[in-house]
Amino acid sequence: MKMKKVILPLVASVLAVSMLSACGSKSDDGASGGTVKIEFFQNKTEAKATFDKLIAKFNSANPTIKVTQVNPPDAETVLKTRVAKKQVPDVIGLGATDTYSTLAKSGQFEDFTSDPLTKNIQPAYLEMLKAQTGLSTLNGIPFSTNANGVIYNKALFKELGLEVPKTWDEFMAVAQKAKDAGKTPFYLTLKDSWTTLIPFNGLEPGVVGLDFFKQRKEGTVTFKDKFREVADKQLQLISFGQKDMYGKGYNDGNVAFAKGESVMYLQGVWAIPEIQKANPGIELGVFPFPATNDPAKNKLVSGVDTLLTVSKSSKHKEEAKKFIDFLLQQDNVKQYITEQKAFPAVQGVTQDDPSVADLKPSFEQGNLADFADHYIPGAMKVDTIIQGFLQKKDVDAYLNSLDTEWDKVANRK
Repeated sequence: MKMKKVILPLVASVLAVSMLSACGSKSDDGASGGTVKIEFFQNKTEAKATFDKLIAKFNSANPTIKVTQVNPPDAETVLKTRVAKKQVPDVIGLGATDTYSTLAKSGQFEDFTSDPLTKNIQPAYLEMLKAQTGLSTLNGIPFSTNANGVIYNKALFKELGLEVPKTWDEFMAVAQKAKDAGKTPFYLTLKDSWTTLIPFNGLEPGVVGLDFFKQRKEGTVTFKDKFREVADKQLQLISFGQKDMYGKGYNDGNVAFAKGESVMYLQGVWAIPEIQKANPGIELGVFPFPATNDPAKNKLVSGVDTLLTVSKSSKHKEEAKKFIDFLLQQDNVKQYITEQKAFPAVQGVTQDDPSVADLKPSFEQGNLADFADHYIPGAMKVDTIIQGFLQKKDVDAYLNSLDTEWDKVANRK
C-alpha cells in the first residue's frame, strides 16, 4: 500500500511525460530574478488540493523560494522516465513502493541518515524504509502513513446486532450474519486490479509473515509452500461480495458503500474522504483486518503512504530541505492528516477523527505490519495475478504463477 493507485490510459501518461520532459529540458538552473524555483513532484492525486494549500502557505512565508507542485497521471511511470532522462524533480513525495526502493538503490536520492530532519520521525517508519530497500542509508523521510482495514457501516452493524470481530472466524460469522439478513457483506471492486491487494496485504502478515519475502529471495521458501491459506481465505472473502464485483471499480465502491449498499468495505483509510463526499452523514468506522484466529497475530497493516526526499542532482538542496522542514512542522502535518484521513509519521501529532478511532490501539501498542506488496517487485504485476486468480479460482495455478513470475524477475536482475 496500500495506498490508492491511479491507473489511467497510456495516452495520458505519454502526454504527461512529454510535457514534463519539455519543461525539464530548459537550460536554466531553476532560479529567476532572485527567486529559487523548486519542483515538488508527488504521486497522490487525492492529496493535490491539500498540498496546494501548504505550498501557498510556504511560498507566502518564503518570497525568495517558489515551490510548484507537479502531480501527473501514472506518476510513478512518469518519474522513472524522468530519472532515465536525468530530469529528476527537486523534491519528491512518493509512497514506500518498489519504485521508491529501486530508485533509492540506484543512488537517485539524498542520504538523510544523520539529517536533523529525521529527529521527530517515529522510528518504526524509519526502520520500515531501511528494511524495504535493504540499505544502511536512509534515503527518504516518512511524512504520512496509512492503513488497510475493514471499513464498516456503524448504523448497519447496530441494526444487525453485529460486533467488531477480533478473529478470522468472528469475521466470517459477521459476514454470514449480514448475508443471512439479505445484506451484501462486502462491496468488492475487482475491475480495478489494485484493489485486490487490500485483502492480500491484510492477510499476509498474520498468516505468513513479512520475513517470507527475505526467505524467498534466498530461495529457501516458495509461495506454493506458504501461501495456500492466504489463497483459500482470498476466495472465502469474495464469496461474500456482490454479483457484479468484476464490473465495479474503486470509485463505484466508494459511492455504493456511502449509499449503504454493503455492510463492510475492504479498503484503506484513504477511501474515507471519498465516501464522506458521497454521503456526509454516514457513520463509519475501520477495524484492523482479522487475518487469523490468534488476535495477537492480527496486526494493523500500516505503511509509509508519503515519504519526502530530495534528488541528489538538485541544484537547490538547501531550499528543497527547507520546504521539507516546513511540511514536517506539526501544524502542517496535522492539516494534511486531517484532510486526508491519514496518520502522522511525525511524533507529537495525532489523528483524532472518530471514523478511525478503532485503529488507535494498534498505533499506540505498535501492533503494526508493513504492506506485503511493498516487498514484491513491481515487475511481477502481482495485482493482475491476483485478479486472474479470483476469476479462475485455481489455487495451484495461482501459487505456481506467483513463484514463476518471482523467479523471472529475480533472474532478470
